Amino acid sequence: MKLLVDVEDEKHEVEISREGERLTARVNDREYNLDLSEPEPNVFLLKNDGQVFEVFASLDAATPNHYRVKVGNSEIEATVIDSKRLRGSAAGAEDASGKAEIKTAMPGKVVRILKSVGDTVEKGDGVIVVEAMKMQNEMKSPKDGIIQDIRVAENDTVSTGDVLVVIE
Repeated sequence: MKLLVDVEDEKHEVEISREGERLTARVNDREYNLDLSEPEPNVFLLKNDGQVFEVFASLDAATPNHYRVKVGNSEIEATVIDSKRLRGSAAGAEDASGKAEIKTAMPGKVVRILKSVGDTVEKGDGVIVVEAMKMQNEMKSPKDGIIQDIRVAENDTVSTGDVLVVIE
């Protein structure tokens, strides 16, 4: 999963891949191979070269995609931007015709379906919630339209790139 992360007005390219408890994170040009566990919600243990880091991460409910992260005595605030959403939002309204598909960026589980087939949605409306890496992600409509097809049900397991919802 590729992300753009804004920390104190500095943007960082982050690419994350996970296989079981093994996490590979590339931040700008540096790569980290970590063992990851989550002993309790929002608390992560990252192991790297014999060192263990306890990380507390919480989503700021008032600001979408804004996190407070504490590692040891350091605390940072970060805004996470999914790079695929960035590319999708760069297209103007003139590209808003035709079908749009909401796809998963990584494997996960469908937690909630917020809309039904036939519902009218506006660009940015929440449509479906998928849990991946123990985080719930509300996936939003990329355009104004009508829900034509919902291809999953709540509690379904989904793979990277699966089409979840079609909007026309």
